[in-house]
Amino acid sequence: MPERDGYIPGVPCWVDSNQPDPEAALPFYGGLFGWEFDNGMPETSEAKYFIARIRGGDVAAIGSIPDGAPARAMWNTYVWVDSADETAKRVRAAGGVVVQEPFDVMDAARMAVVADPEGAVFSIWQAKAHNGARVVNEHGTLNFNGLATRDPASAETFYGDVFGWKRLSLPTGAMWTLPGYGDHLEERSPGLRQQMTQMGAPEGFIDVVAAFDPIGDDDAATPAHWSVTFGVDDIRAIAARAVELGGKVLEGPVDAPWTRIAVISDPQGAIFIASQFVAENRNLTA
Repeated sequence: MPERDGYIPGVPCWVDSNQPDPEAALPFYGGLFGWEFDNGMPETSEAKYFIARIRGGDVAAIGSIPDGAPARAMWNTYVWVDSADETAKRVRAAGGVVVQEPFDVMDAARMAVVADPEGAVFSIWQAKAHNGARVVNEHGTLNFNGLATRDPASAETFYGDVFGWKRLSLPTGAMWTLPGYGDHLEERSPGLRQQMTQMGAPEGFIDVVAAFDPIGDDDAATPAHWSVTFGVDDIRAIAARAVELGGKVLEGPVDAPWTRIAVISDPQGAIFIASQFVAENRNLTA
């Protein structure tokens, strides 16, 4: 697909990682995904925010832990909105929490940090100069964001009220869709809908914006949260390389519907998913 230059409201658009030592994280991600970095903060700032790029296109960022944020390494999901202020109001009205009120990020955007009724934290992004990830859905770039939830019905109501998302039930699991997103993608990439049909994608899949991952009753330790998935060409090679670079493979590689995945922790403890597209896994169930 061509490089992105913006998104439509309700679509995850950016990811970044809070790190206790941002500079120490750069060799890991650079060595794992081939990212090149540029510090987006003024030289006089004590805080760091390293923009990661592939072929000169923004893919993610590694930054300092913001004031008031949990003092641990983690990956964060951002959803594109027309108005951070109005969306924050909808979050409250739908039973969520505004963790950090809308504020301007220099000339990049206006954003807010929010949480759904279960406490899954994410950010909303009203773009100004920064239009989110430009390179996606290829090796070393953002491939998916997913909500892990204990209360699917509550989540369906909340995200439907805030973003207009719908739950798409599939034999392989469930997904979040945004009605009309497929039309937007088809406009950007003519023929995409036909390509997905030929590939065997289920009806409605072109409207998918995120994964919907219920947490099992036997998993008492995992809180509701948003996850970040990066696409890779060879999951086994990536898992081995992550260990060489000081990370840990927490799960996998394992086969999943359409994919082969591994759950990986970087050296400072930020967890993400690496996913290889495997067409022959299309009929696997979640």
